[in-house]
Amino acid sequence: MSDTQINNLPSSLEAMRKFSETYAKRTGTFFCIDPSVTAVVVEGLAKHKDQYGAPLCPCRHYEDKQAEVQAAYWNCPCVPMRERKECHCMLFLTQSNEFASCDQKISSEFLITEIG
Repeated sequence: MSDTQINNLPSSLEAMRKFSETYAKRTGTFFCIDPSVTAVVVEGLAKHKDQYGAPLCPCRHYEDKQAEVQAAYWNCPCVPMRERKECHCMLFLTQSNEFASCDQKISSEFLITEIG
């Protein structure tokens, strides 16, 4: 992977990658054992940040995404994650979760490979 490819990572995707790593470390949570799950969720957060101005949870169905963004309940980290460490997306998992890895990092290179 060349430096040019890494530098071409959309800024919102890189911002959500960095946010995810920082939040996992701060909360003592871990990414899913299947890194492609992490990549898809980070990509979804970045797309919502671009489209709606906030990283709305990408794993839920919404009748009106803009209204949901304004309500802020499902903006990542969502209220269930902040209050109870419950992540519907499987992005931030507690160590006791059977799907948790030991990873709190996801590389830009992996994101580029996974989401093309």
